[in-house]
Amino acid sequence: MATSAAQIGWIDYVIIGVYFVFVIGIGYVLKGKMKSSEDFFLSGHNIPSWVTGLAFLSANLGAIEVMGMAANAAQYGVMTAHFYWIGAIPAMVFLAVFMMPFYYGSKVRSVPEYLKMRFNEPTRALNAISFAVMTVLMSGINLYAMALVFKLLLNWSIDASIFAAAGVVLAYTYMGGLTSSIYNEVMQFFLIVFGLLPISIIGLCKVGGWVGLCEKLKEPAFAHLWMHAGTSANPMGVDWIAICSGLGFVLSFGYWCTDFLVIQRALAAESLPAAQRTPLIAAFPKVLFPALTVLPGLIALVLIPGLGSNNEGMRYDMALPLLLPMMYPSGMLGVGLTAMLASFMSGMAGNVTAFNTVWTYDLYQSYIRPNQSDQHYLWMGKVATAVGILISIATAYIAMGFPSIMDYMQNIFSFFNAPLFATFLLGMFWKRTTPWGAFFGLVIGTLTAVLHFYVLTGHEPFVYTSVMAGNFWRSTFAWLACFISTILISFFTKPKPEEELEGLVWGKPKEVSTEVLVWYKRPGILAIIILVFTIALNFLFW
Repeated sequence: MATSAAQIGWIDYVIIGVYFVFVIGIGYVLKGKMKSSEDFFLSGHNIPSWVTGLAFLSANLGAIEVMGMAANAAQYGVMTAHFYWIGAIPAMVFLAVFMMPFYYGSKVRSVPEYLKMRFNEPTRALNAISFAVMTVLMSGINLYAMALVFKLLLNWSIDASIFAAAGVVLAYTYMGGLTSSIYNEVMQFFLIVFGLLPISIIGLCKVGGWVGLCEKLKEPAFAHLWMHAGTSANPMGVDWIAICSGLGFVLSFGYWCTDFLVIQRALAAESLPAAQRTPLIAAFPKVLFPALTVLPGLIALVLIPGLGSNNEGMRYDMALPLLLPMMYPSGMLGVGLTAMLASFMSGMAGNVTAFNTVWTYDLYQSYIRPNQSDQHYLWMGKVATAVGILISIATAYIAMGFPSIMDYMQNIFSFFNAPLFATFLLGMFWKRTTPWGAFFGLVIGTLTAVLHFYVLTGHEPFVYTSVMAGNFWRSTFAWLACFISTILISFFTKPKPEEELEGLVWGKPKEVSTEVLVWYKRPGILAIIILVFTIALNFLFW
């Protein structure tokens, strides 16, 4: 650790300091524009689609994406790209084309509010509470990851790193709300790309290009995406069914199509077509992001002996941080560190702004203090921002107990997002789904995930060769339990009248865009282009 920290020069600290000042400055500039709760929580619905698209992507570029994917690549090889090419792009396209018209057209302010309109208050409350818990758990991951990097490269203590990062995120989200978070996320997106892409380029030069890298990997299976799926050589320990059902369908669609963290960015767009373009604009750079995350993880596996050992400083999560001082001289090292800081703060701010919206609109306004003034809810949103940061600090210490932040994240998603997607799928595309069918189906799906994790895992036939395989199968079982039980209960309970479902289910649109768009702004055309490109990449790295 001392060797790494010694390479940090004064110019690196200056770069990091300028970044902190800049992000706080954005919040300060936007402070005067936060005149209503809608301004604070949804940016007044007036953000251009290219901005919301980059923010949509950047909000997902937290520690999980940057450190977690690099760690996964070092642990599982090229199969980690499944999290992008089957575990993200198809779901982002589905959200844009099929689900955004329901979210945006129904004028909801949050995902739980949609569940209230489509089903009932209990379903909304259950989702709001579970989502609030999930966001602060996820936010803590980013704080913990940042602390690990600061400890490794700057010799800062874990505690000092956590509180410093939390203070900066609190400052700009408290002052500028979602708008501040979105514009900071756009800046952070470019910082992440320009700060981390040289690692892949320099690293490939060091190992002899892609061919040289593949030759140096410890197992041939580490260089292939699908070829070894379901065989004993598969490093991830999952077969085609688990990849396609657990990751490609349940976890992927459960996150991208129902998680308010990302959907909130699309709801801030200026029109329905702009809201639909938001995830599609994000999908184009997303499909190339393995170059920023998976590739460095593979390079670290080759260049760093002992990576993945029990030594705390050599965990798989340290793959990318350990590469920074190896690849970058002083000055450039500051840029790389700032890029990692940007990713952590982007992920944390995204979770906090989603938390304060759901808490204020779906819990506080609905059940604690209804019928208050708009200024009161604006005030509560700011209080919730501060409280969310404090809870995130506590959950950062929970994240320390998991061997990998990616395993931790997917475990959380299997509990919350997997069954929720079944509820949304039935609610949006089967008008016979009843309010109580949805509520009890969601409860049963969540309890199935809990039972699988705490009771069944480790016992035949629920023995898995990797933690990630267990996550994939747990998600599949939770989704199936929710899906089947919701259908069965719906046949024995009363559905909502059809006139109350306008704009909430397929076949009963409330708002249809009549805007004539040029071809490159049409969601359907963009969706086809990105899907074709994604399929080509799957074959290229087969």
